[in-house]
Amino acid sequence: MFNLLVMAGGWNGRRDDVSLGRIYIEREQEPDWKTGNLPNFDRMRTIPAIFAPETRGDGADQFARVGEITNSRVQGGNVVVEYRYDPDIPPIPQNDLIALAPALGIHIPRKGFGPFEHSHWAIQDADLFRVLMAEWRQPVRQPTVFQLETPQRVNPDLLSAMMPFAGFNAAWEAIQRAATANGMQSGRADNRWDYPAIIQDVVALIDQAAIVVCDCTGKNANVFYEMGIAHALGKEVVIITQNPADIPFDIAHLRHIRYLGNDQGVQQLETDLTARIRTLKETI
Repeated sequence: MFNLLVMAGGWNGRRDDVSLGRIYIEREQEPDWKTGNLPNFDRMRTIPAIFAPETRGDGADQFARVGEITNSRVQGGNVVVEYRYDPDIPPIPQNDLIALAPALGIHIPRKGFGPFEHSHWAIQDADLFRVLMAEWRQPVRQPTVFQLETPQRVNPDLLSAMMPFAGFNAAWEAIQRAATANGMQSGRADNRWDYPAIIQDVVALIDQAAIVVCDCTGKNANVFYEMGIAHALGKEVVIITQNPADIPFDIAHLRHIRYLGNDQGVQQLETDLTARIRTLKETI
């Protein structure tokens, strides 16, 4: 069983209003899915949900999401629905969802408005996850040089540093102090050995971290490679450098923290990093 919710204009991604008059409980479903004159919202929250838009045009640029209803309450003639999407299931193209309709038990009439052409909430008698696993597979780009953990597990209190090792102890210590000041742990590839290959340790550290600090000083090739991975994984990346000329053209438009390599400069780096990490933590 699963909830099918269709909304004109699509879904906000967190909370929406659904008209009570648009919740369709079939007569044979009423004993299990109604309480008095109202749908049994408590039970409906126990089954997964598809959040789909009304089809517009050919539906080529529209997507549905799979998730769960976390809360619902009647407010006047509407139901306020709070929900969250399943991060492990990618958006489903609307046309793919329509093609899956027979397997999902969704009837599409030959004439008149179909289920994806008007806003409503219905309960469908099908195993949603079995159908998605058996009949719909979204291509996934998977690296071959290293592996990414599935599902991803991000530690909101972990900061990782990508930087040259030799001659950068003072900068590394400043990064550690800035992380500690914000209640975060800090990690660097040279203090981890979880995998036989060092690249796997580096990628795991980036993948698990909420914030990645990259020091471009000296145009270190490893740092640039690691920064690219961090950007590709959608991390909050803080770029630091002793020399702005060491920042490549492709990322020169991104803001960075410049510091001097002397005691006063490293102290200022700690101050600037502490402030930047504090700001980022508010959004994580």
